[in-house]
Amino acid sequence: MDRLRQRADFLAVANGARMNSAAFVLQARRRDDDGPVRVGFTVTRKNGTATERNRIRRRLREVVKRLDVISMRPHSDYVLVGRRAALNRDFATMLDDLRSALARLERQAKDSVTGPSKAFSSEVDTGSRQENASKETLAQAANRIE
Repeated sequence: MDRLRQRADFLAVANGARMNSAAFVLQARRRDDDGPVRVGFTVTRKNGTATERNRIRRRLREVVKRLDVISMRPHSDYVLVGRRAALNRDFATMLDDLRSALARLERQAKDSVTGPSKAFSSEVDTGSRQENASKETLAQAANRIE
């Protein structure tokens, strides 16, 4: 597992999928090359002083080190954007948050390829919001007439 270091790589990942957690935001992007998984860490100034930001960054790095690499997709880039809650959040909870965020990203990637599965055909959204709203009002009007 390598580290992201260049600004262009961070910006490319920022345009990808993202999952929120209490302690961090996980951003992910699939690459076309055969390189290893790369991970980057960033913490903005609004999260505290330099000492606090460095502590958040160190905690996030340690969470990624303890995570099994199998849960990360190969040929992908990940960026963890630290939040202030990472200072006080339990370490085991942060590890569970990262695992669940990676699992949600994986499900989201599968849904984008195959399309979301709907249990009933009536749940499928077939038009724009305006069209669906007009269909609802017509159905409500028909129910009132009956």
